[in-house]
Amino acid sequence: MTTAPNASAALLAAEAEEILNSAEELERTLHLTGVRDDYRIRIERGIALATQALKEVNDDHQRAKIRKRLVIALAARAEDARYGAGQLSRSAQRAPTLQDCEDGWSKVRSIVVNAKNSSQEARRHADILGDYRSQKLAARAESAATSAQRTLDERNQAYTFFTDPGFSFGEGWYLAAASLLVGLPIQIKAGTVQEEQARRFLHDAGLSGALVPYRSRPANPKHLTDIIAQSFRDDPNGAQRLLRAAFLGTDARPPELVEWLAQRVGNDSNEKVLLWVRISDHDAHRNTDFAELQQISHLARNAGLTPVYFGDAIDSSVELDGAIDLTLCWKEPLFQGAGMRRVQLQFFEELRQSYGLIGQIGVTTAGMDGPALLGLPTAYLTASPNVRLGKWVGAVPGYQEVVRVPGYMKTLGSILEDWLT
Repeated sequence: MTTAPNASAALLAAEAEEILNSAEELERTLHLTGVRDDYRIRIERGIALATQALKEVNDDHQRAKIRKRLVIALAARAEDARYGAGQLSRSAQRAPTLQDCEDGWSKVRSIVVNAKNSSQEARRHADILGDYRSQKLAARAESAATSAQRTLDERNQAYTFFTDPGFSFGEGWYLAAASLLVGLPIQIKAGTVQEEQARRFLHDAGLSGALVPYRSRPANPKHLTDIIAQSFRDDPNGAQRLLRAAFLGTDARPPELVEWLAQRVGNDSNEKVLLWVRISDHDAHRNTDFAELQQISHLARNAGLTPVYFGDAIDSSVELDGAIDLTLCWKEPLFQGAGMRRVQLQFFEELRQSYGLIGQIGVTTAGMDGPALLGLPTAYLTASPNVRLGKWVGAVPGYQEVVRVPGYMKTLGSILEDWLT
């Protein structure tokens, strides 16, 4: 019975044809939920069956027919891989953690390999067939594979240093810190409001070499806190020394800053705690509660500390009662010039070195995190555990999360006592 192999091959080829035809019928509805997954399953199954049939068939005419069907299916698979690589690259680039991002791009690489293998197989079969249609389909498969590879090659691994005042000022400190610690590339969009100040800060911090040309689809800045946390876990003292040297420099603090603080803080000899005020339309639920702020201020005074308000404007309901109001000072020319970012960090350092600043408390705001990275003890308030910044707890020295659960004011009082000892 020499016809048995051909009979088996014919059955396989027929099944492959049926499955691949059903896949083609789905092509008009690939945009619908779940259809593309079904399409891919059918394409894979059809190619597997057709490939097996080709191994078993003896008839040249039948072999050519199967090859033609394979070229069509392989070209479709290559084009689907190109699409998949593009879609997955977007979600990978936006992934909230660096590990998720790398995992996503690893999957993109696998898809690109699939596109390349599909195009090579399509070309092999097309060259054997030699007909115009197969050659054209193989060329389409190769173009799709090239496009998929380009998606991988053009991955933007740089992080944007935001210079528009509408973005969080503290994000720039995150990026500069992460770049210093692990060598991340940095990009700045030209023509933005504070481009000059950003470039000046990065230059002064020794990061000019990290700057790369601006491109679209930068890496997700949400990775930065995780990257910083890992560096601090590995070597907390070394990480802090590196950032202090880069962010503060070795020169004496500017005399105009020293004079400015002398005029506003005066001769108050008490140790002090910085109380941050946040008022923003972005994530307004995180804004400062002024009744809570007043309670914290009372805690500080009862501990013998002078509260120093910093950040956005305090409400008129807040009684100063000996507190020092430095809110909105960051808008003054001293803190808005070319050296604004370093001057703001030097401001906190001068308060610490010359005026007895022992720590800072505030709602979750990235503005606190520059001085926190430089060693200022920090307690941030949050309604629930913060996934992004919670990673710094136990990693960045002196960095604490205080969740607003019953008794949290007592926790804050204990923190203040600890800072005083």
